[in-house]
Amino acid sequence: MEEDFYATIKFKSGEEVFAKVAASEEEDRTILIVHNPVTIGLVKSRAGLQGFKVEPWLKTTSEDMFVVDINDVLTLSESTDMEIIVMHQAFVNNSRRFMPPDMQLNRRMGYITNVNDAKKILEKIYKEQNKDT
Repeated sequence: MEEDFYATIKFKSGEEVFAKVAASEEEDRTILIVHNPVTIGLVKSRAGLQGFKVEPWLKTTSEDMFVVDINDVLTLSESTDMEIIVMHQAFVNNSRRFMPPDMQLNRRMGYITNVNDAKKILEKIYKEQNKDT
């Protein structure tokens, strides 16, 4: 697995997200592990001021990590733009702050694992479900 980096991802569907990304080679394909993907929009006020609006990519989930097949990506551009990176980090930190104290993650809620172990488990499940095809 490659080292994490910040990137803008443009999907074939037309969606564009900014996230921390890790690329991983899987047998005959490449997958991206996308952490805290956000959409960034330009906002203009009536006074002519401009700013950015940062929103979660998927608004109906509390997950912060997604696996994306590289075949679904139109283009990917690594980013070193500190302004955008700082906005992303601030958004991630603020979104965690709004989680109620009684909703903090713990082991009683389910399995807690690292990316490599989770990947192995998911691959095993996938292979078991697709061995008849």
